[in-house]
Amino acid sequence: MTPIIVALALSIPLSSGAMAQPAAPDAKTDVSATTDPATLKVAREVVAQMQGDRATTLNSMAAPMAAMMQQMGIKEPERAQVIVREAVLPMLSDHYDALLDIQARSFASVLSKDDLQAIGTFYASAAGRRLATAQPRLAQAQMTGMSQWMQGLMPEMQTRVMQAIKAHGWAPGDKPK
Repeated sequence: MTPIIVALALSIPLSSGAMAQPAAPDAKTDVSATTDPATLKVAREVVAQMQGDRATTLNSMAAPMAAMMQQMGIKEPERAQVIVREAVLPMLSDHYDALLDIQARSFASVLSKDDLQAIGTFYASAAGRRLATAQPRLAQAQMTGMSQWMQGLMPEMQTRVMQAIKAHGWAPGDKPK
């Protein structure tokens, strides 16, 4: 559930790297590493600009979250919507600043202060503000497109997985030795 929430909130498409083994953290990619306070301040400003209006961003997540609730077993659409409206969205709102802080630390760990300032300048422009406003719709469109893409690949993926299992002489349900 968390990757979907983050992807929707940040409009960052999930990559195939998410399924790979995580790399050992280093100073360049470890978001918990100490970052220059001035760079982190600029990163926080940029992230806030990129996200746009909090309520709009969170409200745009309601329909996908209701669908996720249905996939989790709450089959009645009306009940799923009530749960999202009364439980999920308020919780996400309560923790939204922590999410923005995580993203700001990520940006500050990989982008220079100068780059962040240039990005901030873009988001302060008319085009940047329009992009920030469009982010929730873009995230939803990306998630829908990615789901359709994965559904289209599922038959081929199942075939290839079964071929790999057979090639290794594994039986479905075997335990590793």
